[in-house]
Amino acid sequence: MNSSRDAILNRVHNALRDSARQAMPILPDEPRVPGDANARVAATLAAIERVSGKTRRIQNPIELSSALAELVRAENIRKATLWENQFLRELGIANILSALDVELVSPRADKHTLAQCDLGVTGADAVLPQTGTLALRTTSEQGEVVSLLPRVHLAIFRPTDLCADLREMLTCIKHDAHAVLITGSSRTTDIEKTLALGVHGPKVFHVWSYEG
Repeated sequence: MNSSRDAILNRVHNALRDSARQAMPILPDEPRVPGDANARVAATLAAIERVSGKTRRIQNPIELSSALAELVRAENIRKATLWENQFLRELGIANILSALDVELVSPRADKHTLAQCDLGVTGADAVLPQTGTLALRTTSEQGEVVSLLPRVHLAIFRPTDLCADLREMLTCIKHDAHAVLITGSSRTTDIEKTLALGVHGPKVFHVWSYEG
């Protein structure tokens, strides 16, 4: 019995050792999205819409206020939480939501409280135009749960956040202890291949490009 067990363990050990010796695979070069910044933003938003995201282009603070008012009405937003980073502070998101009578909840509240929020607002640290994937760093000012627990997630990015390819995106976040990668709405499929959105995350995913 012991000899059989030892033989099995030796085979596993040897397989793991051989695997460890293999070089890490090199990421293949991806086709880059052609065109200027305007075309790349358009391609990014189109990719997000293909995976059930709702998109919008914002040109200035007035449009931002109007878009937030529309979102609050359309999604029946009563409570919201948001990142506390410099970008969202500069946009004045908290002030706009407060003026719309939306109750603001600290992103440092407990998870049960944050799960009761209707809206979570984040930025994006890197965006991949080819797939519409957003990379969100987790920091003291950028709580991970803001993008995961509220019923609606709104992410706002700038054209300068766009990456040329996956290699550049991963390079952007490689020194971070933790980051969230998001491609479209949360989705799952049951045994009968019936697709359901929002089972393991926000039910609605909005992504806006701020170009002001």
